[in-house]
Amino acid sequence: MTEAAAKTGADPTFIVAVEHFFPRNQRIIDDDLAPKILPLSIRVMTSVMRYGFIRNWVINYSEKTNPGIWAGILCRKRYIRDKLNEMSSQIDGVVNLGAGLDTLVYTLDSITNLPIWELDQNVIIKSKQIRLKEIVDSIPDNIKGIGIDFDHEDIGEALEKNGYSNNKQIFFIWEAVTQYLEEKSIKQIFDFLSHAHKGSKIAFTYVRKDFLDGSNLYGMEDAYKRFVEEKIWIFGMNPEKWPQFLEEYDYKIIEDVEVKDLIDKYVNTTGRTLASTPIERIIFAEKV
Repeated sequence: MTEAAAKTGADPTFIVAVEHFFPRNQRIIDDDLAPKILPLSIRVMTSVMRYGFIRNWVINYSEKTNPGIWAGILCRKRYIRDKLNEMSSQIDGVVNLGAGLDTLVYTLDSITNLPIWELDQNVIIKSKQIRLKEIVDSIPDNIKGIGIDFDHEDIGEALEKNGYSNNKQIFFIWEAVTQYLEEKSIKQIFDFLSHAHKGSKIAFTYVRKDFLDGSNLYGMEDAYKRFVEEKIWIFGMNPEKWPQFLEEYDYKIIEDVEVKDLIDKYVNTTGRTLASTPIERIIFAEKV
């Protein structure tokens, strides 16, 4: 993964943090830790979002330049949170591949007794742990942070050194990572996932290939210039290709969800209006 990819790591958490300033009945996701874990400069910027006119201006600007990205980030996080909460009694652990500054595993009560592994670039893991030690009494003993280069290091080896075993049913989170990796790295990670215990689950996001190859920009020219032309996003796949791809690694798709469906479920119920993005989707699959 590139340094440019690492620099985008705080953006989703910033969007989650902004939700903190909406009334609870209008929040798409509720995470009181998100505003605290951000780097100082972004915490300062986040603090002014308490003012509704500033908050609305920022969201509206995002909607104009990258329509659907704001809601897409919130909805995918809410979806993963709900799935993990739903599956918590059926799994033996959680592995977050590309955890970034996400605070999910620190705020979901249903998984506090499960072993949890967070993997990301070493600089991200270190900075996250430093910040966590500043804002919580101590990092929970059941959560281990592992620095790794997904393009050049073996996930299985890194996890095994930290107590992971293939004989447990695991919930894998792979949020907003696939687009940053080379195809060979995608296959290597699925090689690792193919050894997971039967019944393990994975929730992962992906970007459509027809957007990355420029054949359909879906009205998101600014996002294309920022992420594709700058070679930050490099991998994508269209929905119809995933079932066969996953079958090769013994995974069966349970759901392949469009953001617009999550908008109906999570946004419209708050009384807010946000656009959906067609370029990113989320798959929930099971090891068979």
